[in-house]
Amino acid sequence: MARRMTQSYIPLNNPTPAGRELDYVRAAVSEGSLAGDGRFTDACHAWLEANTATARALLTHSCTAALEMAALLLNIAPGDEIIMPSHTFVSTANAFVLRGGIPVFVDVRPDTLNIDETLIEAAITPRTRAIVAVHYAGIACEMDTVVAIAARHGLAVVEDAAQGLGSRYKGRALGSIGDFGTFSFHETKNIVSGEGGALLVNSEADVERAEIIREKGTDRSRFFRGEVDKYTWQDVGSSYLPSEIVAAFLWAQLQDAEAITAARRTRWYAYHAALAEMALAGRLTCPTVPDGCDLNGHIYYVLLPSDADRGAVLSQLRDRGIGSAFHYVPLHSSPGGLRYGRVSGSTAITDDTTARLIRLPMSTVITPQEQARVVAALGDVLG
Repeated sequence: MARRMTQSYIPLNNPTPAGRELDYVRAAVSEGSLAGDGRFTDACHAWLEANTATARALLTHSCTAALEMAALLLNIAPGDEIIMPSHTFVSTANAFVLRGGIPVFVDVRPDTLNIDETLIEAAITPRTRAIVAVHYAGIACEMDTVVAIAARHGLAVVEDAAQGLGSRYKGRALGSIGDFGTFSFHETKNIVSGEGGALLVNSEADVERAEIIREKGTDRSRFFRGEVDKYTWQDVGSSYLPSEIVAAFLWAQLQDAEAITAARRTRWYAYHAALAEMALAGRLTCPTVPDGCDLNGHIYYVLLPSDADRGAVLSQLRDRGIGSAFHYVPLHSSPGGLRYGRVSGSTAITDDTTARLIRLPMSTVITPQEQARVVAALGDVLG
């Protein structure tokens, strides 16, 4: 699973093998359980439910699929508006655009790069149906305010916690606070299955319909529980299940999730301490973790000075054997965003920060010596 080009190369990301993945995959194959919703899927569901306190967790083949399920569960129809940040991955918007929804982009906070909760109400119109809170880098949005706004206006809240498994907001697991939450287990995340995701359904009232949508619009889940004598087409839906092989791999990862999260958190704070002097001198800006937020160490990023040439910085870091990268192109300025969405207010913070952001190598196996090398190289490149 490691991707080191040479011994000295420090990759941007390096998935952590827990050790039992192939054993569980072989078990799934030998048991003839390949199509999904077998014992490994059940184990993953139980773990997620226990560790997030959600009403129901459902594995999906991607976080994108989980977001699409949320859009279906909310009955998003053409012309409905969904408020979200522009600083996010395309799936956050696409899931709703597929239903005819209109993403309404608002600016982000300069400290966390999460949706600026103070701008949400100004973006609400009679057509608004939902707010999507994207927890960037595994650091929580200001969820008390988001949920309160949604309650005042009769809106749903979807948490895009693709990067947030293992993070908390005031003691609550990310993904479990709104109406629905979504996780990603893509190979770039902390806990991985190659591709994969999960939907958290936080109200018992939505559980049965979520199961139906996930199973191609049928009540197949109820059939396997012995609640009906045959399953039939009940509602809209699609094939959102991952295979049992994916679930088997994921189960090994989830069993080690606490240790993986702790290791990444340690390395996150090591960067934070090592870069503090440069940040104090104004040579870069480090992330902020608001009070009440417990992070999972998913991404460590810095913002370069406004006059820095980001392309040149990234190129020079690569020349030193360090795998760094920028992140999102803002959705509001992309061709799809211009075609399908609209902007509410200014996006000055989004435009500024996305142009200055670089991600540093982060994994459970990066050593203190390698982190020191990254910090030294960054300092040297910035002059």
